[in-house]
Amino acid sequence: MGKRAQQDGDGGAGPLLEQAVRAVLTASDEALDLALDTGASLLAASAGQWPAVSRALLGYADTAVGRCWSAGWRPADLARVVRRELKPVHLALAADLIAAENRRHSAAALDRRWQEQLRELEAEVWWPGDEQYLGAFADRHRLDRFALATTALELLRTWGRLPPIAPVGPAPGQAPARTHRPGPVPGEPRMLSRIRALLAKAESTEYPEEAEALTAKAQQLMAQHSIDEALLAAAGADRDTPAALRIGVDNPYEGPKTMLLDAVAVANRCRVVWAKEFGFCTVVGFDGDLDGVELLYTSLLVQATHALNKVGSRRDSRSKAFRQSFLVAYAARIRERLTAATERATSAAAAGRHLREDGTEEQLVPDGRLLPALAARSEAVDQEVGRLFPKLVSQRVRVSDGVGWAAGRAAADRAALHGRAGEIRS
Repeated sequence: MGKRAQQDGDGGAGPLLEQAVRAVLTASDEALDLALDTGASLLAASAGQWPAVSRALLGYADTAVGRCWSAGWRPADLARVVRRELKPVHLALAADLIAAENRRHSAAALDRRWQEQLRELEAEVWWPGDEQYLGAFADRHRLDRFALATTALELLRTWGRLPPIAPVGPAPGQAPARTHRPGPVPGEPRMLSRIRALLAKAESTEYPEEAEALTAKAQQLMAQHSIDEALLAAAGADRDTPAALRIGVDNPYEGPKTMLLDAVAVANRCRVVWAKEFGFCTVVGFDGDLDGVELLYTSLLVQATHALNKVGSRRDSRSKAFRQSFLVAYAARIRERLTAATERATSAAAAGRHLREDGTEEQLVPDGRLLPALAARSEAVDQEVGRLFPKLVSQRVRVSDGVGWAAGRAAADRAALHGRAGEIRS
């Protein structure tokens, strides 16, 4: 009854919007331009009803965005799709529509990563009232009514045609996943905060050797953190189960970037599944490991890009084949070094040597539960991958430039995990 009264108050703006969106959603690629022009013209011609159109759009977005949540999509995913397929103005509109839908949910109904994605998108309600939203958006982005209506219809078509995907966490209103024990950053353990700080320093320093040492220390702490979590689980103090997150992997060279992400993930007892058509990878693992994988992958990708740009001044390094081979080799060498580092940390922990958060070691009594606990966690991750993705195929990435391969391995050696005394070496 309330919904009908609102539509009547809109003077037909709601049904008009729904009709335009339906025509755009069902239009073939060949007929899309006509459907967009027709729908946008009808909406833009409703000058006296523009506030009602504004309110109707935000109301329709509640349903459209909520349908995406039910289909497994998350805020960062919707933004990523828009970023790949549309324009910056569509992304701004997307953030606003997500913010408008989010008014339906309390913070307690959202898990930690969902809230983080909303913050990264800056998805906040900034407009004074729903009737004024379209006018304020048009002024902010210097659009006329026809251009704005076209933008809205294009965005809703893109979202409306998304297929269901494997969920990587609860949708709003479902029970949030278990969060980390409290630490210096709300919801984040102290070890992960130290890893974040180390990688931030590695990104900001102008001295390569210092960056290498900081990255080495970060991986060492990541390995120790994973070991500590496994021992807590073995002692029955932690009932954590595998989780998942999505990380964007875009062109150019999305194949080698995925290889790099997989190298970081495997070294930290996680698994990666690539959805090439949507520009993201799903990483499956235990929650603390997932956070570390995302941090370290981002840092190593920055280092790889910087190294590639340094050799990019040479004529033979400008080709796509060189750059592809460079990044594939970089990822392969990083895989070797990270895996070796994790194996050393695991062996040390099994022998009773424990890394404190201040970087020093202490000798403890060897704990025979560690290796079985790590094996059990790896098995749990594999089972979760099988549940989320029952049909997987492998894909090879080709290398066609030997010079680029050699340069990539050399760059990985420089960026990877050698450090000063007391740090991981390989």
